[in-house]
Amino acid sequence: MKDREPKTLEEFKSLVATEAALMIYFYNDYCAPCISLRPKVLELANDSFPKLKIVFSNSISQPEISAYFGAFNNPTIVIFFEGREYRRESKYVSIPQLEASIKRPYDMLFSD
Repeated sequence: MKDREPKTLEEFKSLVATEAALMIYFYNDYCAPCISLRPKVLELANDSFPKLKIVFSNSISQPEISAYFGAFNNPTIVIFFEGREYRRESKYVSIPQLEASIKRPYDMLFSD
């Protein structure tokens, strides 16, 4: 399932190390852009990048995870390919730009 919130920093580190393509979405419940962007990001992933695993981290209830990943603004999206940070978007995220930035490395990684 794409909509998942690991509970510990160790779980996040494990996902970064083991998933070929991973997106961490940092948010908080008091952030209007976070709330409106989330379904758009999920739709983009489901439609265009089905092998991209998405996990969420609430910056208020999990501040140590946000600090570890250097996500000090909400929303922040951090994308990893094969354990390496590839892209980071914060605050004002454009879905078309996000899609364009993910497409090439995603296609290279998962081409048949």
